[in-house]
Amino acid sequence: MRNTMLKFRRSIALLGALLGALLSTQAFAAPTIVTLYKNLQRTCCEAHAKYLEEQGFKVEVKPVPDLHSINQKAGVPDALEGCHTSFIDGYVVIGHVPVNAIHKLLAERPKIIGISIPGMPANLPGMPGPRSKPVAIHEIAADGSTSKIFMTVP
Repeated sequence: MRNTMLKFRRSIALLGALLGALLSTQAFAAPTIVTLYKNLQRTCCEAHAKYLEEQGFKVEVKPVPDLHSINQKAGVPDALEGCHTSFIDGYVVIGHVPVNAIHKLLAERPKIIGISIPGMPANLPGMPGPRSKPVAIHEIAADGSTSKIFMTVP
C-alpha cells in the first residue's frame, strides 16, 4: 500500500511538472516583437500594424524619412521594396504580408533575409480595395536575388 501511494505521488508530481513546463512555454510565451518602419506620409502601415497586433504580435511603429536606406542596409533589392519594412525574429518582412505567411516563415526558418510583397497591392491586411488576381510573396535570398516565390495569397 505504501509503495503504491509513493508511486501515485511521484506520478502526480511528474504530471504537474510537465503541465507547468507546457503552460510556461506556450500559453504564457511573450508575443513576437515586430519593429515596423514606415514612410512618414503613409497611413496604411498603421492599419497593417493594428492587424498584426490583433494576431498576437507586439508592434512598434517607427516613422522614418528614408525607408529606402533601411531596406538597403537590410539587403532588400529595390525590386522588392514595399510600403513598409518590418523586422520580425531575425527576418525582414516587406509590405502587407498576411500573418499566415509570417507564421510559415518563423516556423520553417529558411536561410533567407526575409519575404516581400512589393508595392501596395489591394485587398491585403491593411490595404482596402478589390484584387483580381493572386499576389506573390517573394523570398529575399541571402545573396539579394529575387527569383523564388515563398507562397501566393489567393
